[in-house]
Amino acid sequence: MNAIAQTTQRKVALICSHGGLDEVFPSLILANAARQSDIDAMIFFTFWGLDAITEAKVDHLHVNLAGNPSNTMPTIVAGLPGMESLAATMMTKQMKELDLPTVREMLGILEESGVELYACELAMKMFKREKKDLLPQIKDVITAGDFYDLSAGAQIIFT
Repeated sequence: MNAIAQTTQRKVALICSHGGLDEVFPSLILANAARQSDIDAMIFFTFWGLDAITEAKVDHLHVNLAGNPSNTMPTIVAGLPGMESLAATMMTKQMKELDLPTVREMLGILEESGVELYACELAMKMFKREKKDLLPQIKDVITAGDFYDLSAGAQIIFT
């Protein structure tokens, strides 16, 4: 490791733009791993990613099956009513077996470990959400420009 890397605190800034249960966890897991490695971390939730931090939606995230190239189920079957809920139920059961926290619990863990959680102002306006709709762990509602200012020097990862 060179001298600059040794004296500079590492930072990661994650952008979470999808709201499926299977799509939200990569951001949460990466942020948690960063903090466990003493790397500063922040997550910027935008567009459908807002579902993960919205009080009314956080406990009801689905698994997006239709159009997912990794899904082995035919799209016509994956698109049937109830399939996304069924997949989410199965994934939630497997997560419990692995003793993984829920999205709500994980957000609490992240906040306690120092991860800064932000909501996108434009997406909030588009989806007609207000700050009172968000979980208490959300530090602020910010613009994309604010995100770039706050993430200066960070590795930016779009999940």
